[in-house]
Amino acid sequence: MHSLFGELREHISGKGVRIVFPEGNDDRVVRAAARLKFEELVDPIILGDPTEVHKILNDLGFVDFNCTIINPETYEGFEEMKEKFVEVRKGKATIEDADKLLRDVNYFGVMLVKLGLADGMVSGAIHSTADTVRPALQIIKTKPGISCTSGVFLMNREDTNHRLMFADCAINIEPNSQELAEIAINTAETAKVFGIDPKVAMLSFSTKGSAKSPKVDRVVQATNIAKEMRPDLAIDGELQFDAAFVPATAAIKAPDSDVAGQANVFVFPCLQAGNIGYKIAQRLGMFEAIGPILQGLNKPVNDLSRGASAEDIYNLAIITAAQALNN
Repeated sequence: MHSLFGELREHISGKGVRIVFPEGNDDRVVRAAARLKFEELVDPIILGDPTEVHKILNDLGFVDFNCTIINPETYEGFEEMKEKFVEVRKGKATIEDADKLLRDVNYFGVMLVKLGLADGMVSGAIHSTADTVRPALQIIKTKPGISCTSGVFLMNREDTNHRLMFADCAINIEPNSQELAEIAINTAETAKVFGIDPKVAMLSFSTKGSAKSPKVDRVVQATNIAKEMRPDLAIDGELQFDAAFVPATAAIKAPDSDVAGQANVFVFPCLQAGNIGYKIAQRLGMFEAIGPILQGLNKPVNDLSRGASAEDIYNLAIITAAQALNN
């Protein structure tokens, strides 16, 4: 068995991936950034007052720590960044708007990513999900052909080397068929970052017509759209979870499926189901739930829980760096 984060660390080590941390006034963030730099896993860019950041570093014992610290208030390229922001927003923001918004560390951090000065961003230790995601959607935007971002959880069990992907468990409340199809495709691509050969199950309370409902029809339509968009991927639905996961059940309920009984990527029909599902697997199945990992953006931006530990921040930065290398 191989440790998940051991594999990811090996993948990103020495690659010089630049991750921006907007919350440089938080000791958890600074501790994680310093560790990542010390281990040569990423090149952190910490936003904040350099005096304050260095004080935190000294208090943590990183006296000789050398990394990039940027104070948005005194950034030399601020005027040029404002102009670029107005261009990106295409008439939806004035120079005055840019001046105000870019003093927000999340907007500033996302612009560094947009301008190619950073490869990804990790925020949310002291900001809400909306504070992190909104600037990413406005500036970095979603990939071509993708209309929505989504939140995926990697369900990991080191003792069995079991890795599963659950989506969407964080963002879209009632995705339509097109959105479900996009979530399926994005999650399959995210799975590859973690060494998973994706077999995608579009989940429902019905398997291959066993129940009739508009909710089932939506999943069937999503499956057809996803297959048309990416015929190279193994995607099937609609499938109940047991048919998707248990080979014996699959043999009875969906004998002709190339996914049933062997799925490792599970796309839930709505946020309510996805959120409940991953928490059941976490609490009863003893899986570690890693995420939510945002997907569908042109460049990776990930959101932390405000209760995140320095270890959580360290791990999410490793994931973000791996996403950047696979982007």
